[in-house]
Amino acid sequence: MTDPITDMFNRIRNAQNVMQEDTDIPCSKLKLRIIEILKREGFVKDFKKKGRKPHQLIKVDLKYHSDKTPCLAGFKRVSKPGRRIYRKAKEIRGIRDGYGLALISTSRGLMTDKEARKKKMGGEVMVELW
Repeated sequence: MTDPITDMFNRIRNAQNVMQEDTDIPCSKLKLRIIEILKREGFVKDFKKKGRKPHQLIKVDLKYHSDKTPCLAGFKRVSKPGRRIYRKAKEIRGIRDGYGLALISTSRGLMTDKEARKKKMGGEVMVELW
């Protein structure tokens, strides 16, 4: 596996396509931080770590709208392992007219595009979600 972040989002998307309640994702600090942001922004219900090192997993409880459509409708991986994309704070734009969000890796940690613009921080644009 060359891109674990894309693998994580593919696991979530595939589980939502078959209407599963939850899915398991191999654990890392970055993935855990991304899932924390997804929970805070309302894309997933809840999550918890399970298992013991070095084979820990993150169990993600998926969230659906009342009409059974997934809350996380789609994603686009912007910065890839072969090509990193960096943006200054002034260059970070809104995603889907404010209905989506971008995850930005800054020197102060991982944050959403709104937080990065508010703190006037640029960084690596990792993924766009809607």
